[in-house]
Amino acid sequence: MVRGAPAIAIVGCLSLAVEIQPEVFTDKKILRQEVEGKLNYLVSARPTAVNMKLAADELISLVNALDKDELVSAEQMKKKFLGAIETMLEKDIADNRAIGDAGANAVLSHCSGDSMVRILTHCNTGTLATAGYGTALGVIRSLHSLGRLEHVYCTETRPYNQGARLTAYELVHDKIPATLVCDSMVSALMRARSITAVVVGADRVATNGDTANKIGTYQIAVVAKHHGVLFYVAAPFTSIDFSIPSGEHIVIEERPEREMSHVADHRIAAPGINCWNPAFDVTPANLITGIITEKGVFSPSELAKHLKTGSDYPHS
Repeated sequence: MVRGAPAIAIVGCLSLAVEIQPEVFTDKKILRQEVEGKLNYLVSARPTAVNMKLAADELISLVNALDKDELVSAEQMKKKFLGAIETMLEKDIADNRAIGDAGANAVLSHCSGDSMVRILTHCNTGTLATAGYGTALGVIRSLHSLGRLEHVYCTETRPYNQGARLTAYELVHDKIPATLVCDSMVSALMRARSITAVVVGADRVATNGDTANKIGTYQIAVVAKHHGVLFYVAAPFTSIDFSIPSGEHIVIEERPEREMSHVADHRIAAPGINCWNPAFDVTPANLITGIITEKGVFSPSELAKHLKTGSDYPHS
């Protein structure tokens, strides 16, 4: 039910916190086993977004360390575990604001003087997909706050219409000048309008910069390349999975056929037709201008350098 890689991690961990909070534990081993089992289950439920797995790994390491510490009681262990999850929530919002500012500066570095920019975005990457502010939509919010945003175009994002339902709602709520377009209009839009940049989110980024994001992102990247439009991916560093070399290793979640064939309870597809409904696609690194994180903006090739040295290599 939850969409948006950061939100999947935050909601998954908070759901476990809510479940554990009223329980009383006298045995640390029982608490550790419950936490490990349920976090692993949450990871298996949403395999594409890496944020949930990284959050689970971090929390499992914490409970294992606390379990071994003889000076920590079971109740203290529970309290520290819940505190770690609340810290994750606060950090996500701070990281999103840093992503927004870094992305706005990156886009504006390609513009002359005080010229205004037009941005295209896909799916929902805002307050409703994160703990707050947003990733790609955070970049748009930062551009708007700087007075440099002329217009935003958001795709409807079929088949579940996150763009039409969620992104459009956030843009209207924030009084940001915006227009909704069908997914199939992107080519015509780039030909008819001067689009400065595409800014999208990510559910997982491989070491080489290949990026899994909401289905439809790949074709937008291809069209942007053809029209010479900047293509940025905005995501927290936790979305980068250095354990996989390329996008070929990313597991793509497939959703129920009903999301394509029905709107609410109304069937819009011919009865009997087969449906293929992957929730994500993978955009090759060579189509990506830069990956915007809270640590700065990287070209896809710089991610591998970061893995080797641990240093930041901001890309302008």
